[in-house]
Amino acid sequence: MNETQQLVNAITEGIQEKKGKNIVVADLTNIGDTICQYFIICQGNSPSQVRAIAESIEESARLKAHAKPVAVDGLRDAEWVAMDYTDIIVHVFLPQTREFYDIEHLWEDAQLTALPDID
Repeated sequence: MNETQQLVNAITEGIQEKKGKNIVVADLTNIGDTICQYFIICQGNSPSQVRAIAESIEESARLKAHAKPVAVDGLRDAEWVAMDYTDIIVHVFLPQTREFYDIEHLWEDAQLTALPDID
């Protein structure tokens, strides 16, 4: 398993740890001129859960993949938190914000993998 895939796994585990829902991994590796290799998209039910998911992602990535985000934006309002791990950009949304922006479908050529929710 390469470092990027290890980080994808660590991030998704961090999301699942705080009961993040509707996790989608968009593989952009076969698409030219993209800003990263993967988008990971999920949602929380409240601003406090969105923040908790973001914090869990940071901890999981640090402990399991020895990675820190280059930038994190959106924690203040916690409607949409974007976390930049260079090769991977993570988006943690509130449901209505995710539905409005619908970023999964911006990349029609990407391979989308939906992960099951953990209860």
